[in-house]
Amino acid sequence: MERYLYDPIKKDLLRKMVILTGPRQVGKTWLARALMSEFKNPQYLNYDNLGDASIIRSNAWAMKTDMLVLDEIHKMPGWKMFIKGIYDTRPEGQAVMVTGSARLDTFRQSGESLAGRYFHFRLNPVSVKELQDTMEPHEALSLLNRLGGFPEPFLSGSETEAARWRNQYYTDLIREDVVEFGRIQEIRTMRLLLELLRERVGSPLSYSSIAGDLQIAPNTVRRYIEILESLCIIFSVRPFHTNVARAVLREPKIYFYDSGFIKGDEGIRLENTCAVSLLKHVHYLQDTTGDDITLHYVRTKDGREIDFALSREGKLTHMIEVKLSEDISSPSLRYFSKRMPEVSACQLVHNLRQEQQREDIAILQAGKWLAQLSA
Repeated sequence: MERYLYDPIKKDLLRKMVILTGPRQVGKTWLARALMSEFKNPQYLNYDNLGDASIIRSNAWAMKTDMLVLDEIHKMPGWKMFIKGIYDTRPEGQAVMVTGSARLDTFRQSGESLAGRYFHFRLNPVSVKELQDTMEPHEALSLLNRLGGFPEPFLSGSETEAARWRNQYYTDLIREDVVEFGRIQEIRTMRLLLELLRERVGSPLSYSSIAGDLQIAPNTVRRYIEILESLCIIFSVRPFHTNVARAVLREPKIYFYDSGFIKGDEGIRLENTCAVSLLKHVHYLQDTTGDDITLHYVRTKDGREIDFALSREGKLTHMIEVKLSEDISSPSLRYFSKRMPEVSACQLVHNLRQEQQREDIAILQAGKWLAQLSA
């Protein structure tokens, strides 16, 4: 299966350095190696490999290399200045690609050294859109709900194999990656936080409530959640508000990149899978076109809420409610639709016999609608 970023990255490699980030085992290395087939003399070097690390530090790769892939290079001290030097002094026509998991400091502090030299792409899990040529949308969505969208567990087709993969995956993430951000004695608390978040997918997150459950400070909870986001374990969806500062302060909702990891019924898994698909759609448009599009949810003070909303240039364009089987439009969606008739409103239903239009609200098959996204 050719990943959805293959062609955009192939095109941009001829223009600038490409930096590819995303969750561990989402397929970054596989995609990089696939792209190497487009070149005559490519070379792949992984900083986690002692031999490769020695080659990297001494700039000892072949002079005729026409595509250089540097994996996990962010673990090298001073890596940003290093790849700046590599890029600025590379032979004419040499493509440079840097891959690795997203980190707290990767792009927040990279402006001075790398500005104007790279295009950034974020690789996300497999989605209904990416599977549309191999299976029917309803089937694809059902499988993603059961197995999650990470390539290995999804392609296994087995819930048992997916569970075995997942157990090892999260054990390694907590044991190896999280330790790099905090102290070893924090690992137990991080594990407990992860378990709490698995049960709170799709609900506005109260830092104070979680802090009370874990008996730590709310600011510590915020820091831990930032770490989990930076490692692409979870992502947050914030409420839409015309005032950006107020939106940042209000409670986010948390979702997992891996729908198979959450604890909840089929409806909650469906909401998580839709969240991942919408995030992938947003990231793709941002990374390939520079589109000013963002993912939110909508909520009023009295508790009326829409699962998801898309905005472009600060204005709402879509309101999206997700249901497992209910084909009657939700009261909250009707409420918002009447007050914002210019915004497209739809209810995505996984088990829907017939699509229909009720007033200004479209009741649509979830898999079919997700298959029409950009990625």
